[in-house]
Amino acid sequence: MEVIEEIEYEGLSPNAGLGVHMAAGALAGITEHAVMFPVDSIKTRMQVFATSPAAVYTGVGNAFTRISSTEGMRALWRGVSSVIMGAGPAHAVHFGAYELVKEWAGGNVEGASNQWVATSLAGASATIASDALMNPFDVIKQRMQLHKSEFRSAITCARTVYRTEGLGAFYVSYPTTLTMTVPFTAVQFTVYEQLKTLLNPVGAYSPATHIVAGGLSGAVAGAVTTPLDVAKTILQTRGTSADREIRECRGMVDAFRIIWTRDGIKGFARGLAPRVLTFMPSNALCWLSYEFFKAAIRD
Repeated sequence: MEVIEEIEYEGLSPNAGLGVHMAAGALAGITEHAVMFPVDSIKTRMQVFATSPAAVYTGVGNAFTRISSTEGMRALWRGVSSVIMGAGPAHAVHFGAYELVKEWAGGNVEGASNQWVATSLAGASATIASDALMNPFDVIKQRMQLHKSEFRSAITCARTVYRTEGLGAFYVSYPTTLTMTVPFTAVQFTVYEQLKTLLNPVGAYSPATHIVAGGLSGAVAGAVTTPLDVAKTILQTRGTSADREIRECRGMVDAFRIIWTRDGIKGFARGLAPRVLTFMPSNALCWLSYEFFKAAIRD
């Protein structure tokens, strides 16, 4: 009987090369964001303080039904071009930096006592680098996702924002984004690595491990950082708001004050359900894709 050699999926060297990690990260990032984009669009709309009753949604199902019936299914995909343009390079930088810093900090040494510290440091470092690249694309994406958005092209949106609000509009949310995504990524990577080791201690080929570990780590990280994501959305969409107070919002503290004043403590959980619904499957898909592409490119 012919014996088919099993691929050591997790047995691949962690030092597969920076180019391999970056290419795998880019492919994983595009896959993740493109698949879950409609849910992300719903999350953005639920987090905005809308002035029109037509743009106020009571839940994910309500938002999906109303948007698809009144604006068409295509509205849920508006802005995806910006994500595709930015997600590839940003995720390439993200995973490349993650693997580089993790190796440097000793996170690839089996049985090392500082493994969780190394993965947290690597995750945070990766986020700082990738967010600097992705933030402008995220601003464009959210402007296009809004109810009755005037933009149908990412390029047109970028030009308009730059002309009317200046370069700063693309980075006004960057400090808030970092405040959110550094802990998000640190939590995500730490939970992922710990669950992966717990579920698959022998390192055998196990896509199910990446799905479960990736999904749970994304759900946890997404839930705990939702308040910061609400503030980020307010800052990134302020230029399109008819509300003077929101248009004059200058940073995270101003955004938090607006959320608290208008909606109380529950305001910080706006979009929690679609955010978790986005990150749980998308993170599972991202890690599954990343590990797969890493192995495929390596081979």
